[in-house]
Amino acid sequence: MNLQESYDDAMFAFSQGDFPAAIARLQGVLTAEPAHFEAQLALGMAFYRLGDYPRAILEGHKAEQIRPKEQLVHTNLSLFYQKAGDKATAEHHGLQARIAGWREESQAAKTGAPVPASTADPELQMAKPAVPAQVIKMPEKFPDQPWKKKASAQG
Repeated sequence: MNLQESYDDAMFAFSQGDFPAAIARLQGVLTAEPAHFEAQLALGMAFYRLGDYPRAILEGHKAEQIRPKEQLVHTNLSLFYQKAGDKATAEHHGLQARIAGWREESQAAKTGAPVPASTADPELQMAKPAVPAQVIKMPEKFPDQPWKKKASAQG
């Protein structure tokens, strides 16, 4: 079985909710190829799904070492730290995820490439306002300010 097939088997186990099997297979992939980014990222998420937040954080930081400016790495770390109760670090990684997203959008705009789609997992998406923002039309001319005294009225 080649590396891609091993990774595919691990992701199939993950998709079936068999996180211990996914972890074992992902670790096998990482033993063969320590810089396999997708396997490292998935390993952190598998530990998260098992509720092992300290191990998820550890594996998430290993993914960060492979791709330090990757948006999904910081999104995952933000989620892991939030669930572990470390709000300040979760907010730090949330900000890093936004910065990485802006960087990707900027690069896509320069090259004309499509912006990568965010993951379909709702837990990993950025928070959005519950109500769509309303468009507020600004007046073209502002009214007089009656509380200000005019210079001619003082004299």
